[in-house]
Amino acid sequence: MGERIKFEVDGGLGIAVLSRPEKLNALDVKTRIELKEVLEQAEKSVRVLIITGSGRAFAAGADINELLQRDPVKALEATKLGTELFNRLEDLEIPVIAAINGYALGGGCELAMACDIRIASEKAKFGQPEINLAIIPGAGGTQRLPRLVGLGMAKRLVLTGEIIDARTALRIGLVDEVVEHDRLMEKAREIAGRILEKSPLAVKIAKKALNASMNMPLRDGIRYEASLFSLLFSSEDAKEGMRAFLEKRKPEFRGW
Repeated sequence: MGERIKFEVDGGLGIAVLSRPEKLNALDVKTRIELKEVLEQAEKSVRVLIITGSGRAFAAGADINELLQRDPVKALEATKLGTELFNRLEDLEIPVIAAINGYALGGGCELAMACDIRIASEKAKFGQPEINLAIIPGAGGTQRLPRLVGLGMAKRLVLTGEIIDARTALRIGLVDEVVEHDRLMEKAREIAGRILEKSPLAVKIAKKALNASMNMPLRDGIRYEASLFSLLFSSEDAKEGMRAFLEKRKPEFRGW
């Protein structure tokens, strides 16, 4: 796709690899721009996207050399790019699986949290260490982290800059599964494969309903879910899914 991200398509699956291992895949401005382009392409060409890193890191946060050159105006411009990118990732119509192979720190942790499913290698490390630089997370870290791990644990991680291992991340709910390092992509592909067997339309609508749950009061969310549930009964995929179940055969979904 570009200098910093490799993107390949395998049927309905897309795989994006952050490829700046000498910089621990630091999310500099050029990398974020390339990632935005990858997301746009993936949404048009695949049904599930896996994001992973090369070398020892998933993504080790921002490029410190870039941070040092910023004044408040430049910092606001840069963090706007980051927040818009991760919001776009979160709102992507297709599911995104983070295959976290190593360090996921700062912006790298924020990137992982914006994905739908997080699978971690046993070698992965997580943290929001911005406080060590006398700054704070600037691309959703103080907002998504409490929603995943609870406010108390989020405060501990953000205020201390503590780095945690994969098993701790699993225990507190930051990741969904931890696997042996050599099985990371195998597991990510396995989960992607299960999703690819489902109706593309139902997957899209389900993700929309789940994302809405974080921004709506419970009763409003339930009403929204009911409207989406009802809407799907107009789809050919729903009819095919029910017929296939009754006929004890594998469904053939078309995405509409």
